[in-house]
Order: sequence, then C-alpha cells, then structure tokens
Amino acid sequence: MSGSIPTFDATLDCTVSVPGSKSIANRALLCAALAGEGSTVTNVPDGDDSVAMVRGLRALGITVTSVDEGSYRFDSGFDLSSNRHARIDAGLAGTTSRFLTALCALRGTPTLIDGDEALKRRPMADLHDALAGLGAHVNPLAATGHLPVEIAAGGIRGGEIEIPGGVSSQFATALLLVGPYLRGGLRLSIIGERVSDSYLEMTVAVMRDFGVDASMNDEDDRRTVVVPEGRYTPRWYEVEPDASSASYPLALAAVCGGAVTIPNLTSRSLQGDVEFAGLLARMGCDVEWGETSLTVRRDLANPLRGIDIDMVDISDLVPTVAVVALFAAEPSRIRGVGFIRAKESDRLGDLSRELAKCGASVVETADGLMIQPGPLHGSYLETHHDHRLAMSFAVLAGRVAGVTVDDPGVVSKSWPGFWATRDAMIAASR
Repeated sequence: MSGSIPTFDATLDCTVSVPGSKSIANRALLCAALAGEGSTVTNVPDGDDSVAMVRGLRALGITVTSVDEGSYRFDSGFDLSSNRHARIDAGLAGTTSRFLTALCALRGTPTLIDGDEALKRRPMADLHDALAGLGAHVNPLAATGHLPVEIAAGGIRGGEIEIPGGVSSQFATALLLVGPYLRGGLRLSIIGERVSDSYLEMTVAVMRDFGVDASMNDEDDRRTVVVPEGRYTPRWYEVEPDASSASYPLALAAVCGGAVTIPNLTSRSLQGDVEFAGLLARMGCDVEWGETSLTVRRDLANPLRGIDIDMVDISDLVPTVAVVALFAAEPSRIRGVGFIRAKESDRLGDLSRELAKCGASVVETADGLMIQPGPLHGSYLETHHDHRLAMSFAVLAGRVAGVTVDDPGVVSKSWPGFWATRDAMIAASR
C-alpha cells in the first residue's frame, strides 16, 4: 500500500475471513511442543509473532513441519535433557519471548533469548524474578529485567510462587504453560491489580484441551491457579479466528455503515476480545451471533452512542474503540488501561498524539482516554512500530480522506494480508 488509505464510498456488505488467533496459536504451539511427537496445530496465523514462535521452537531442536498453509505437525517434542546450545531471536514478538523464556527454564543447557531493540525495552522483570524464585538460572546480559537474557534450569522445581498482575498477563501464562513439567506442579498466585484476566482463562482452556486440568480460584486480592504435575497429550488442534483482528473490519461496519460478517467466530470463543461485538451493540450497532459466524450491522441513520468503559481485560481493543468513539454523537471514556503504555507502543500517549494530528480531541488520563467527537481531517500518522495503531488508523480512514501511515508493513506482526483484505472489502461494498 502507498499513498493515502482509501475511504469507503458505500456502506459495507461483505464477509471477512480473519487469521487464526495468535494468542491461542502460541499457547497451542507450546503445549504441542511439550506434548511431543503426534500433535498438529492448524489455522496458525502467518503473522510475525507466530512465525517467531515456530522459529524459536525449531531453534530448540523441535521438528515442526509445515504440512500446508497454517498447519504445523510436530514430529518431535521438546527434549528437556538436550545439551544443545540454542539462541532464540524473538524479533518484536513479546509473547514469543516470554513463553519461550519459561520453556527454556526447563533445559539444563543455557539458552540465549534476544530480540529487536523495541522488544528489549519491554519489561520482563516479573517473569525473570519468578523463574529465579523457582530455582532457574536467569542471567541478564544487559539491563536487568530486559532482554537479552541467558536462562537454564539450574535447580528449577515446582511449588508456590506469587507474581504481580499489573504489568502483563503473559508472565503468568508463561509460568502456567510450563507448570505441569515442574516437580510437584505449580501453585501460582497473581497478586494486586490484575490486567487481561481473560487471557489467563484462555491459557487454562488450551492447557485443558491438551490434557492438563488446572484449577483457578479468585479471592479479593489475588487469583490462584493450581497446575498439577503431569504431561500434555498430543492432539489435533484447530485455532479459532482472531477476535482482536476481527475488531477492525467490524469497526469499519460501525463507522461506515452496512454489515460485516466474520465466519467461524462465535459466542463460544475462548477470547475475551470477542466482547468487542458487545461494545458495538452498546454504541448502537446491531449484532447477530450465529452458530458459525458473527455479524455486525449499522444503519447510518442511527447515530453511534458514546461509551464509558473499563477495558482492563480487553486492552488490545483500546485503539479500535477510541477510533470508533470519534464518530459517536457523544463523548466517550476509556478506563483501566494505564499499563498499555508498555505495549509495542505507548498505546495511550502515542495514540492520542497521532489522532490529534487529524483534529481529534483525545485527552490522555492516568489510566485511559477521554474522547470528544468533532470534525476530522486527513494527516500523516506514525505507527510507532505498532500493528494495532496501524490497523485502527485504517478504520479512521474508512470515513476520513487523506489519512496516510508511515509504516503500513507493521501489520505483518499479526495480519500480513490486512491491507489486501481491506481493499477487498471496498470492492465488495461498491
């Protein structure tokens, strides 16, 4: 894509297939690697995060064979006794780096885990500290609590451990995924403020699908997950469509009018981000849950309503919701998401500053955004190396002419075919 992002000149009427969920895929790939020979994981997205996960597993000596587009067969599993030295380059993939750090803490031989400069700035301390507390050898090679890090099993064991929940649920997920392979299993307490709880529920569901039944208990100031010692069972596993990716075409239906259907995404989804459809319903869209699909419709004669919402559990949707709110008839407020300043970008500060270039009134608060609808115009917007900002700007451009982004290719992190899909949506709506 070059030049300004095309606007939609007609209301939408299209069906959009989105990639598989990268969050589910990375959990399933790690479980399959630990289960050993015999698993196949299908509908794995072709985004950078999933590619980085498969590349990392192969760097550890696991035989992962691509049997067709989006399907991977495991012809060997993770060898805990291997003395093979390994180096993993996670690129920009935070999920991959965190999950594989925990996985490599099961190996006796040290593994070096590194990534691009932007990933090196992202926090890892809570995970590193937890693994060290379980007896692993954790050796930071630059700044403490950041990549690169060298990690080995050392005297790692199971038992009880606490981890703060206010930075990223990925730290807890990484520990839970390897929990069955720790001596005695794991009792993990997530304390204090918790973010993205729905992702922990997703983790437990995927673990259960691979044969390990973890139990979860909530108290006032903590969530405790108990993982029994055991082993994952090889299986065939199909990854469901990515609800976060689906938010962009569904948001275009809300902003531009008409209807968009997402096949194979249903109310039975494991993903908390499927709640986006409910948010659009609160804002004035019609939502239809089918047995095998989700459809969002909006008649342009019905104005969008503003929304006041705590998005702590669905924080990846903040840029999309913020853009939709710009076209509402009333102000909106997003709360509970101060922690997303440490995502791929500062998803509060960078987002508000870029939208302001288009005339938007978006005020950053301590834990979110205040959005006041008003006239908008095109501008050159920076993505800050963040795929979610780029795709939310593409929603903005559905109604606002002259929007250009500096790095359209950044969408490869989760949806390499995004721009082609958006073009097809325009063609289908004419």
